[in-house]
Amino acid sequence: MGTISEGSGGGKPQRRTCSCTKQDFLPEESFQSWANYGKALKETGMRLKDRVMSRSLDKSELTEIRARSGHEMKKNLTWWDLIWFGIGAVIGAGIFVLTGQEARDDAGPAVILSYVVSGVSAMLSVFCYTEFAVEIPVAGGSFAYLRVELGDFMAFIAAGNILLEYVIGGAAVSRSWTSYFATLLNHHPNDFRIHATSLDPDYSHLDPIAVVVITLVCVAAVLSTKATSRFNYVASIIHLAIIIFIIIAGLTHANTKNLSEFAPFGVRGLFSASAVLFFAYVGFDAVSTMAEETRNPAKDIPLGLVGAMTVTTVCYCLLALTLCLMQPYAQIDPDAPFSVAFEAIGMDWAKYIVAFGALKGMTTVLLVSAVGQARYLTHIARTHMVPPWFAEVHPTTGTPINATVVMLVATAIIAFFTNLNILSNLLSISTLFIFMLVAVALLVRRYYVSGETTDTNRNKLLGAIVLILASSIATAAYWAAGGEGWVGYVVTVVVWFGATGFLWWAVPQARAPQTWGVPLVPWLPSASIAINIFLLGSIDGPSFVRFGVWTVLLLIYYFFFGLHASYDTAKASAADGAGV
Repeated sequence: MGTISEGSGGGKPQRRTCSCTKQDFLPEESFQSWANYGKALKETGMRLKDRVMSRSLDKSELTEIRARSGHEMKKNLTWWDLIWFGIGAVIGAGIFVLTGQEARDDAGPAVILSYVVSGVSAMLSVFCYTEFAVEIPVAGGSFAYLRVELGDFMAFIAAGNILLEYVIGGAAVSRSWTSYFATLLNHHPNDFRIHATSLDPDYSHLDPIAVVVITLVCVAAVLSTKATSRFNYVASIIHLAIIIFIIIAGLTHANTKNLSEFAPFGVRGLFSASAVLFFAYVGFDAVSTMAEETRNPAKDIPLGLVGAMTVTTVCYCLLALTLCLMQPYAQIDPDAPFSVAFEAIGMDWAKYIVAFGALKGMTTVLLVSAVGQARYLTHIARTHMVPPWFAEVHPTTGTPINATVVMLVATAIIAFFTNLNILSNLLSISTLFIFMLVAVALLVRRYYVSGETTDTNRNKLLGAIVLILASSIATAAYWAAGGEGWVGYVVTVVVWFGATGFLWWAVPQARAPQTWGVPLVPWLPSASIAINIFLLGSIDGPSFVRFGVWTVLLLIYYFFFGLHASYDTAKASAADGAGV
């Protein structure tokens, strides 16, 4: 049986009112009877092969897939909105909480360089996301990009990790919100949490305030994207003003002796901190999901994404420098570092401004995250990899209410139980993994077009990508194993450089971006792959175990439900397009 491609169908979208019937969740042929389901399970191998080999089309994502939501999202965002969404999405719990934790325990004052490393990695990913968002401006973000270039199966694995990223990120930020709220009221964070002694210590401090905050954010997110945008950029302007205050006030009490022991934990500590601090840059991908609601994607998305990331990276490095100049790294508080630092230098009143600024920042992060994660889930549901009930867009608000509510309920449950250190490491794994896949997808997009690229050039591209991935994984594995000698790194870096150079020299690009493209291809996407994989090698083992468990759960769901639902949907689309 040939591979079924979505993109030929011209089926009319079903327009339904919101309901919760079986047809809303499992409308596909495979789930209409137990006999059908049994037959589908017997065809799992054939169907999996079809989904692994299938590719969506740009046109399909922009028209047919998007139409399955029944109603259009409102196009009312500009580059100005996107810049402030980007700043609001990123500057939050990472800088105000993790900076202290990583400076004290992993990097010392070299945490400043850790932010630079993470920022470079994030900016390379921003370039890749921007090209895709301009070319395929849909709500699905990286999920849609991977469906087009790497196929349904890889897109589903990424989709599961995208959703995990948002749920964990929201949970982490909401728990941090409680910490700074407690500081504002002169209390310890655990004073506002319920200690359940019968639970594991990492899950025993129950956080009802985090749940309340998420609930309020959910209400705001479902009402209006444009109103959310207006609130976000007003709040973000106030937030930036407070950041400027922190930097100026902190530097007036700077002590350069605090930088004398700049990297007490060595280079390994610096990169270990970079992997965790990547959490602080998570959020910009949410802006790419708003491309469907952007008036002029070709102009607005590059300005919005690159502009927001530039402002964010500069702010992070200056804030980290200020904190390390205010206090010796060993005395930095891991929970509320800036507030405690101002208290230590005798500016008790300033800690209230810091706490207020942190709360402002974390509120906008939660708000933008709520908007972004709902749009990811909406587009995933449009493909029927998850029930299409989640894809419905409300005709009045123009927002995906079902997806928003379900994602935030999941976030609230995780936030209620789980400590920040567990959340931040697991979040970084999912995020780095997705960003690496998007960079691979960009190389495929530039160098391979089905029906045009010759078999020889396709094989050259495949070989180059395999070597880029293998050399990057080898470098990360050698680092994670504690390799101290330089010979191993020289070998892996030379292989990476050779593979990237071969791709640049020996394989002609099959497609050029129409409006905006990543510069220096293949070097920048290849560097993004290498840096993301290297940072993965700096994350602790238990986090990888949790990541593995999540991936197994994803595969179980896919083989029993998602695979058959998406296969039936693609089959119906192809039959509709053929006039069957």
